[in-house]
Amino acid sequence: MTATHIKDAESTSLGSRRGVAILLLLSLVQFMDVLDASILNIALPSIKHDLGFSQQSLQWVIDGYLLTYGGFLLLGGRIADLLGRRAVLVTGLVVFAGSSLTGGLAHSSSLLVGARFAQGLGAAMLSPAALSSLTTTFRAARDRNTALGVWGAVSGLGGAAGVLFGGLLTEGPGWRWVLFVNVPLSAVAFAGAFLLLRKDPKARLAGFDALGAVLVTGGMLLLVYALVKAPDVGWGSIRTLAELAAAALTLVGFVVNELRVSHPLIPMSILRVKGVALADLTQMVAVGGFVPMFFFLTLYMQTVLHYSPIQTGVAYLPLTGGFIIASGISSQLFARVGTKPVVVAGAVIAAGGLYWLSRIPVHGSYVADILPGILVTSLGAGGVFVGLTTAANAGVDESRAGLAAGLLNTGQQLGTALGLAILSALATARANSLLDGGHDTVAQAASGGYARGLLGGAALVLAGGVIALLGARNTRQTTAVTEDEAQPALDTAA
Repeated sequence: MTATHIKDAESTSLGSRRGVAILLLLSLVQFMDVLDASILNIALPSIKHDLGFSQQSLQWVIDGYLLTYGGFLLLGGRIADLLGRRAVLVTGLVVFAGSSLTGGLAHSSSLLVGARFAQGLGAAMLSPAALSSLTTTFRAARDRNTALGVWGAVSGLGGAAGVLFGGLLTEGPGWRWVLFVNVPLSAVAFAGAFLLLRKDPKARLAGFDALGAVLVTGGMLLLVYALVKAPDVGWGSIRTLAELAAAALTLVGFVVNELRVSHPLIPMSILRVKGVALADLTQMVAVGGFVPMFFFLTLYMQTVLHYSPIQTGVAYLPLTGGFIIASGISSQLFARVGTKPVVVAGAVIAAGGLYWLSRIPVHGSYVADILPGILVTSLGAGGVFVGLTTAANAGVDESRAGLAAGLLNTGQQLGTALGLAILSALATARANSLLDGGHDTVAQAASGGYARGLLGGAALVLAGGVIALLGARNTRQTTAVTEDEAQPALDTAA
């Protein structure tokens, strides 16, 4: 390691104020990304009333963000490697803040939906740029594990905080502040990026693979769109099957293109880095089971138990505590036992928590029927997501860190879309079956449907644990990472 590398490593260790400040900055960026995936859910009724949305068009307030976020993540991650992580990060902040301000000021449904599409594009630049900045800034094993533990905790906090803040802001100053709140947060992150992050190296755009960029972005957009719309138009409909087939063909064309060009946009060799591919697959499956919990529990609390938006948001607060505890413990275990045992144990615990929640009765109580399941699920999920984030970025050299982050986040978005689509269909079928039987009230049928969806979520999280368990040998992170020598791979699922 050169003297320059040693000096840089010392200045960005978590034992320094600068290192702590960088971790807080990057965590803030991730918090905003995750927050905006859920914060508008509770505000939807108010938005529908104020802007005259139809029920069908209202879903694009949520789906528009998810579509561009998931569709552009791979491109955003790779562009961060090529153009510089700080440059992509600050560009993403400008797009994100500008679209948030536009959405908050919108007085037409079309303008709000357009702003949400732009927000997703900004988020697709932010998330991989921030995560790759984190993994390339903290090279010492202990610092990197701690930083990734914080990252995992923040990711869990963002999902729970979205529901809480959405309720508080909607019932307080109004739904527009759900969007306005991003502006000052982005301004702080913008200033911090220039003050704390190192200057980007010269851009490497020689022989840029424009065709690859078009194919991967088009394929991912079409895939996410098909998954988002499938519950409405039907999984077996000609439209859904045609969209999935077109997405698959486009992505196959992308892979063929990448294998033949001299300067591929996304080098396929990254999938040969031990642990990366199956860690991303495990993440996709586990997220597909965990994230729908927010959807089903929120509906259960509001439509069956008649909680207000603020009460619903506050109900998720214990989830944040569980994530913080689990992330802190897990990040310190990796050097001792490796990532695989942490992920497998976490998946079993989280599946147990979701199973507990799947027993919700029509006249349930928060303390007996919701709180224990939320706590158990958060303790397990915290270990799963921190372990998978660590494994999916281990052994990846600095020049491809943005791509590794993009792959991980893409798996997360696909898992969310696929999990919601599958489990929502499962829940709807169960509720309709109970109603058709003629022995259940609407509330009983709804509770039964939500319970079935949560049970399906438990099965998916457990399946993620099985993928991790059946993977290759587990290794431990005990060495530092430098620009000259990548660390040994962490196997969580490969």
